[in-house]
Amino acid sequence: MRAHNRKPEELRPVKIHADYLDFADGSALIEFGRTRVMAAATIEEKLPPFLKGSGSGWITAEYSMLPRSTEKRTNRERNQGYPSGRSQEIQRLIGRTLRAVTDLKLIGERQIILDCDVIQADGGTRVASINAACVALALALKKMLDEKVIDRMPLRHLVAGISVGIVKGEPLLDLDYSEDSAAETDMNVVQTDRGQLLEVQATAEKEPFSRSSLNALLRLADIGIAEIIKVQKEVLKRKSLLFMAYG
Repeated sequence: MRAHNRKPEELRPVKIHADYLDFADGSALIEFGRTRVMAAATIEEKLPPFLKGSGSGWITAEYSMLPRSTEKRTNRERNQGYPSGRSQEIQRLIGRTLRAVTDLKLIGERQIILDCDVIQADGGTRVASINAACVALALALKKMLDEKVIDRMPLRHLVAGISVGIVKGEPLLDLDYSEDSAAETDMNVVQTDRGQLLEVQATAEKEPFSRSSLNALLRLADIGIAEIIKVQKEVLKRKSLLFMAYG
């Protein structure tokens, strides 16, 4: 039996708190069971050098885990002078998935930075970061619209991600840490609100998996992502983002 008597296709309780921070241009705190991630958006009137004069904007992300987000203290990565390979991989994932659904030309020559900080980790922190960052980005873009910095909403789709895996031979949705650490197959899926794939990361942790298992995991991911996008829509609706053409 899974923790909290969850069924194989059942998410942990998901909550998103929008505009959680007073000073960010957009922010969201997401709770995935015991996993909690804060995403904060910052609008900068500057660009990376390779984009100067292009007429296009940029979206990038940073990811980190607070020292006591885990059972044993995790050292701050800044103390080693650079982010770990894992953190670099995750922040690139966040940035590229949100760039893929945003019309960067409409942003103009400015950059939006999405800082994703893991407050508590119990599995699925990378997909939780994407889910929170999408809401934070939407709120930052709404601020630009409200202030007439831009005249159209650049975000074309909502984005959500979820972890799935095979544990003791059974496909499961939304793995917590105890399940993830024991999984034979570990997979993260990121999709748009229209079911279009943005990223599929699948790894055989202990033994190879079949095409039919892959398809079963993708079907589970569809279920979870649809539920997460529903939560995102409800949160943004309360922030008067009704005009956005989601789904």
